[in-house]
Amino acid sequence: MLKINSKIREKLCRHYPSEEVKALSRIISTEILGIKEYTYFLKDPVALTPQQEDKLDETLRRLQEYEPIQHILGCERFCGLNFAVNNSVLIPRPETQELVSWIIKETPQGAKILDIGTGSGCIAIAIAHNMPDCKITAWDISDAALATAQKNCIANSVNIHLEQCNILTYTPIENEKFDIIVSNPPYIKESEKSSIEPNVLRWEPHIALFVPDSDPLIFYRTIAQKAQTMLRSGGKLFFEINRAHGDDTVQLLKTLGYCNIELRKDFADNDRMIKAQKSHTPT
Repeated sequence: MLKINSKIREKLCRHYPSEEVKALSRIISTEILGIKEYTYFLKDPVALTPQQEDKLDETLRRLQEYEPIQHILGCERFCGLNFAVNNSVLIPRPETQELVSWIIKETPQGAKILDIGTGSGCIAIAIAHNMPDCKITAWDISDAALATAQKNCIANSVNIHLEQCNILTYTPIENEKFDIIVSNPPYIKESEKSSIEPNVLRWEPHIALFVPDSDPLIFYRTIAQKAQTMLRSGGKLFFEINRAHGDDTVQLLKTLGYCNIELRKDFADNDRMIKAQKSHTPT
């Protein structure tokens, strides 16, 4: 085991921080090479088969090219479920799990929910798994993303209506109303590309990541405007946001007439998610 760990450190030390190399070493050993966890942690001697040696070399080569370990594994855990991931969708992030938990606590069973920009389907599927009586629709602009989301629906035994839609050009239908609209849209400014890790910049879809510096709130404004038609009276919007634009997004929602607006931080103490409510229509 020491020999394997030494090889992993040698090949990856120039590419990743030491703590990340340690985490990758465990994943490579136990999840890719199939070494028992107790063997790994006890550092017992291990003789790899030729097939395992080839798999180790191939994994290290891909990691040296900054391919995400989730792509190599083919999946990522999110809200206790497995999700297939590839370069057509964003890899589900831990902070998005906090958004899902918030939505579940705020949403009654049987609600009609729309997830805009579903990607892998992680938000919609996690909600459907926990709230099977809800009627959930999920949109994405990408055919490839929708194919991945469909695969994840089947794997996690949930029924979601998937539909190709570009929210920027979509015209709301007057009689189509939702109780909840959620979105984790693109929110990283083009000028922030230089600070993005290469495993994200090279391997995750830019269409799901970046917005122009000239209009960083384009998706929030568009969704919030159209949600005035798409939400029922008293319906709620939930967003994941760019931590640098929490106050700006709150102000945008106030300007558009939303009430009971709440900005929350994630586990890293960054502004990360917002809830807003459409005002009740007077009767």
